[in-house]
Amino acid sequence: MTTDSYDVFPERPNVYGYRGGTAENSLIINGHVDVVPAGDTSAWSVDPFAAEMGDGKIYGRGAYDMKSGVAAAIAAAKGLHDCGIELKGRFEIHSVVDEESGGFGTKDLVKRGRLASAAIIAEPTEGQIMTSEGGLEWVRVTIRGRSAHAGWCYNDIYPQPPKPDRRESGVNAAELAARFVLAVGQLERDWGYRKPAHPLLPPGINTINPGVVQVGSGLGDDGLPTIMGNPAMTPDVAVVDFDFKFLPTETSQQVRKEFEEFVHHWSMQDTWLREHPPIVEWDLAGLHFPPFDTLADHPLVEAVERQRTALDKTAEVTGFVAVCDGVHYSGAGVTPLIYGPSGAGAHGADEWVEVESIVDTAKVFAAAAIDYCDLA
Repeated sequence: MTTDSYDVFPERPNVYGYRGGTAENSLIINGHVDVVPAGDTSAWSVDPFAAEMGDGKIYGRGAYDMKSGVAAAIAAAKGLHDCGIELKGRFEIHSVVDEESGGFGTKDLVKRGRLASAAIIAEPTEGQIMTSEGGLEWVRVTIRGRSAHAGWCYNDIYPQPPKPDRRESGVNAAELAARFVLAVGQLERDWGYRKPAHPLLPPGINTINPGVVQVGSGLGDDGLPTIMGNPAMTPDVAVVDFDFKFLPTETSQQVRKEFEEFVHHWSMQDTWLREHPPIVEWDLAGLHFPPFDTLADHPLVEAVERQRTALDKTAEVTGFVAVCDGVHYSGAGVTPLIYGPSGAGAHGADEWVEVESIVDTAKVFAAAAIDYCDLA
């Protein structure tokens, strides 16, 4: 393959390779090489970065999610080359960085015009063919209160008769945030019950997870509390960051509008918040994953199904409950699906991938490339 490598961020390179061919029925196999941290290494029974083998498995951080998918793609390309097979459609491999933090490696390749008519994202899928994925946004909600000495908070809890020297009570942003998080939880359940589930995904994947809550006094230029270590102060700012999932059948614009309307109506129930409404900020950390919903009769889907069947494997078509780089291709007109090896432990201790499944995945990749791209 003709290959190139360049830094997306300092010392964090994308690598891509391609074999020339027509744009029609061209194919990309994409995989990310960045991993999440190993976490508490004492919880591991093996060295997280030693790639230890045993019982037909490779153990280690990123073995399953998803260096094995990249390995299968490279093995498929090598197999095609070694067999002297020339494809009519262009065939590419994209090895990218920073998928775990927002997909910035793939976004950069797309921006550089490395596109095709279809793409396989080699995330681990237990051999399932995943054609649908919900969208994901990170959203920040900032709630303002009023700072005061904690000694006077009884004024707010138990209203006192007017006095000339009465201290002004604070408005505790932590308490407001607690109420807000509970209310969002109820909204999440309402959407899970009320909105029609996607046929390839489990009901209720449209979750709104409060992942980071920061409470304190004083709002800094970075949008976060400046003081978070003094409980003698009534906190006047709470910042809640949500991981916001929505359905493949929804748009980002639609769910943003619904959420903002919810925040507005929730605020109208409180005297203080009516005058000091929360601030909603989207595109937190530049993260934005739109959904995709590939048709089951797309030629690439059918090609992967045929090759799974040829190996006497099941060819189940389903949906992806997380998010991946497929959406960045989809937004640029590339039809994606997700297919990859089997294993367990993604983002946890003792992550592993089944060796035989890597071999099977490589076979499917190579045969599907011949099927979809056609022979020259």
